[in-house]
Amino acid sequence: MAALCESFTLRGPGPGGGPGMSLEPGPGPDLVLLTERGRAATLFKISDQKPLGCWSVKHGQVLTCPVVCNFETHEYIAVHDDRVLRIWKNEDINLDKAFKATLSADVHRIHSLPQGGPVVLFKGGGVRTLDVLLEAPQQEIENVISDEAIRWSGAFMESQQPVVVFATEKDGDFFVYVQKPKLDSLHKYRLEPQESSKPLNFTAYLKNQTVTLLCLYSNDSVYQVLIPLQQDTEEEEQILPKSLLLNLSVSGSVLKGTSLVVLDKDHVAVLGSLAAPDKEPKECLTIWNTKFQTLQTSKALPLGTSGQLWCYEEKFFLTHGKVLTVIMYKCETSSLAAAVGKLKDSQTPGVSSFVNWDTLEGEDLVVSFQSQESVALKSESRMNLRSRRSNVAKVQPENFSVGQLLRNLKDAPTNVLEKELKQLMSKTQTPDLQAAIGSVVTALTNRCKANPRYYPQSFLLQIVETRDLSYSLCPDLMPIALEKRDFYLLQICLQRFPDIPEQMIYACLKTFLSISDAYLRMTEVDLDSVICYIDVEFNNKGVKTEIVENGFNAELDQDTCDTKIPRQSHSKSDVESCPIGPHRAALLNAILHSAYSETFLLPHLKNLPAQQVILFLRYLYYLYVKCSEKVNTTLPGVRSPTINQIIDWMCLLLDAHFTVMVILPEARELLSNLHKFVRAQVRFYSELNKIEGSLRELQRLNHLRDSQTYSIEVLEII
Repeated sequence: MAALCESFTLRGPGPGGGPGMSLEPGPGPDLVLLTERGRAATLFKISDQKPLGCWSVKHGQVLTCPVVCNFETHEYIAVHDDRVLRIWKNEDINLDKAFKATLSADVHRIHSLPQGGPVVLFKGGGVRTLDVLLEAPQQEIENVISDEAIRWSGAFMESQQPVVVFATEKDGDFFVYVQKPKLDSLHKYRLEPQESSKPLNFTAYLKNQTVTLLCLYSNDSVYQVLIPLQQDTEEEEQILPKSLLLNLSVSGSVLKGTSLVVLDKDHVAVLGSLAAPDKEPKECLTIWNTKFQTLQTSKALPLGTSGQLWCYEEKFFLTHGKVLTVIMYKCETSSLAAAVGKLKDSQTPGVSSFVNWDTLEGEDLVVSFQSQESVALKSESRMNLRSRRSNVAKVQPENFSVGQLLRNLKDAPTNVLEKELKQLMSKTQTPDLQAAIGSVVTALTNRCKANPRYYPQSFLLQIVETRDLSYSLCPDLMPIALEKRDFYLLQICLQRFPDIPEQMIYACLKTFLSISDAYLRMTEVDLDSVICYIDVEFNNKGVKTEIVENGFNAELDQDTCDTKIPRQSHSKSDVESCPIGPHRAALLNAILHSAYSETFLLPHLKNLPAQQVILFLRYLYYLYVKCSEKVNTTLPGVRSPTINQIIDWMCLLLDAHFTVMVILPEARELLSNLHKFVRAQVRFYSELNKIEGSLRELQRLNHLRDSQTYSIEVLEII
């Protein structure tokens, strides 16, 4: 029995999708490494649906094979421009500074084995383990194949030795090579030809010292080829016979397969286009039972796919439309009853640890509470949860359904809806509490969409302030708050949600910078982060106070600037007073506290208007000066920005708008001030380094005096 379970999006729309995409297992469970040809490699945590890191090659370089992880050292290995090998660790950011080795031959692919380390397959068919290759990167690599193109490759461990298997094509003929690099063993085979059809895709697995190669042919069939690893003869080009394993047709419909993966000894998954008589072909994902030659389950993919399919940890990965989609599945012991669909549902389904955050709605959430004992939830439940589904705690003496309640309240009056939802939140004390609260927020936001006049601001604020929510649990909350101009709720969400998408951070930033001060003064905003350091009088320019920046006056360093910038619109007092009001400053502080990935935020920041960039930079410069006035470079107040956050955002804005900032006349004075301030800081720390040497010498002399030994010191009076 096999079944396709819930699905969710791992990565949203973005460039680089298509046949150039590749997926490899990450350094640990629940991690995958996505390589987009020519661009970058991104490490994803599947359960969080969030990237943990992203590394890209510089302009002009191209990743030419999938990035893999060395499971022994937890390092990442990439090849760009066919011959340049790069190795780096998770904490490394700049690939240009990572370990580099130039090889003597073009690399086809790197395979990483959990117990055997990485092995490198070259385009000429040569194979080397990574450690041997790094000993002499320029070593000569033999050409095993001649005028043949590698169509597929795989690696396995057999008797603690790595085995590399790859298939090649030449003039319509297909060959299979088996190499053991540590034993210097190579065997070549020829696939038995098939009339009027050819292999489209391969996959393989190793069992009992035999490689089972599965071939998806263009005649809509899957063939099986057995390759024994223990070979006593050196006969060249032995012909490998094949046997029909599966015919991809059912009830007159034929599956035109493009990708094939093995699930277990009795099940395979095939991605392709299902063609029925007098109907348009439809792309779908299917699971077949090879033992009984039956189609177990299928899932339609109306948005189309790239034709690629990966499978790790009982999850399928494929591109559906423009997004990378994860589809969970389960396979049970093969039996005839299960194959024909007559087996009763199992009472103890496997535990699912995922929520489909993209489709989670209150109407779809069904949580059953039983008295006296915990019960397992059926796998066919419509609950799209990532949380625990194994056992539910005892809470209520009566049966209770959250989904049923939300459906009943869909058209209820506002006061009844809020009253019932508050009671629901107070009663639900279960492991699924967070999902239930997320469904409550979703029900409220759905009501807001249906009725533009309805907006329960106080209720939503109460939920966000008292419950440990995340953006993924209620993805419509912040867009609704942005539409309603509820800046207080947005501020709280920015402070509390750990997984806000970079696109939403940018949308909030642009709104905060574009709204007028007059409008902001009429709104409620938490000012705790600014009240202790911000200047209240913004128009009082009469009093001029000298600002000393960590012991240095920036004006004293003006002579170090070669270019004199005319002061047209801003005086020195602009640095002393905040360029924006306290309400806008508090909202921008919430932006500074948000977690983000520079790789994903930078493209959005490039769309920020130049005047808003200058305004934000002036505020960041003001904060920078304020931090530098303090010995510990820390701003007073609650949730005030740190010096690192301020500098990081300065760098982000300058990276996104460097050319505009250099050309724009309004930005020249600001850039000049930043330049002079940084130079003053450099001079200050240079002096500190000199003082450090003097202090060390004094400490050494003091140590000599305390050692209870005598010394003779000669003082020369000049």
